[in-house]
Amino acid sequence: MLAQTVPRRTATDTLLVATWNVRDFDSNKFGHGPRLAESFHYIAEVVSAFDLVAMQEVNEDMRPFEKVMDLLGPAWRYIATDITEGPSGNGERMVFLFDSTKVQFKHIAGEVVLPRAGLIDGEHQPARSPFLVRFQSGWFKFNLCTVHTYYGETSGAGYARRVAEIDAVAGFLQKRAANDGENYMLLGDMNVIGPGDATMEALKKHRFQLPSDLTLDNDELRWASNIGGDKRYDQIAFHVRKDELELGPSANNAGVLNYYKAVYTEDEAETYFPLQRTNKKWPDTPEGRKKYYNKEWRTWQMSDHLPLFVELKIDFTDKYLQRIRAGAQPVDRPRPDATDD
Repeated sequence: MLAQTVPRRTATDTLLVATWNVRDFDSNKFGHGPRLAESFHYIAEVVSAFDLVAMQEVNEDMRPFEKVMDLLGPAWRYIATDITEGPSGNGERMVFLFDSTKVQFKHIAGEVVLPRAGLIDGEHQPARSPFLVRFQSGWFKFNLCTVHTYYGETSGAGYARRVAEIDAVAGFLQKRAANDGENYMLLGDMNVIGPGDATMEALKKHRFQLPSDLTLDNDELRWASNIGGDKRYDQIAFHVRKDELELGPSANNAGVLNYYKAVYTEDEAETYFPLQRTNKKWPDTPEGRKKYYNKEWRTWQMSDHLPLFVELKIDFTDKYLQRIRAGAQPVDRPRPDATDD
């Protein structure tokens, strides 16, 4: 299933970037778990299909997360935030996981703090602090910012705050890109409702491009990243320099990985029910158990979000040589720097 959905990883040609909200990983504070041992293996397998993954909803206790790191192996690294205090922060961290043989951390990382003039409603920081880290893979140097936007509702004050938060963060990064001339990617659980909605327009008005723009494929269902297949909460957006953004050559160079086609499939409720006797939320009837299993239980084993990914080209050799031949020496030669730790 992975091979049919996600492009093959390469050594030097392409970079596979994904964003994944792994639901409440892994406090079991809502009593639907705990996660089974096999779930940790599945999560590690999903992560290992990519080169770099932005993960949201990692809890304050990092011991479950470290189990995944052990399964991934010694080449994998991570950079994590502290938790954002307060009820909106929900005790969550945001984490970047990356294969250090392919991706280099460029020694800059921090949680984004908006300036006074850019505060949401003139007084608020985002509900969960966005996390910005500088990376390089091949010739491609980029600043990667992950977010978990305030959820709210589809109308009213909560919705307005959601829109304002996307607008504030995207606007901040647009100004930063204009000032330093560097590449920026914004990704994560943005709680975007869909094309044409104010949540999407708040992102695109700051000149961020999305994979659907690049592929001219605006089919909403293709980009749905929730378990129900009808929401576009998760997004990957780009604000980059000229000629430094090109999707990879694979036919499926951007999309969503629906792991439920292979693990915790819809017909397995009675298989897992005996393993979860300590979970008192399981209904008494087979029909009730099947509904609970599909809508709730398995989302606390994996997630109610599916990974959204994109394949990017990272070898600019041909373009660089073409500029040389044309007599236009690039000002900032985007050469590989594999010697950095």
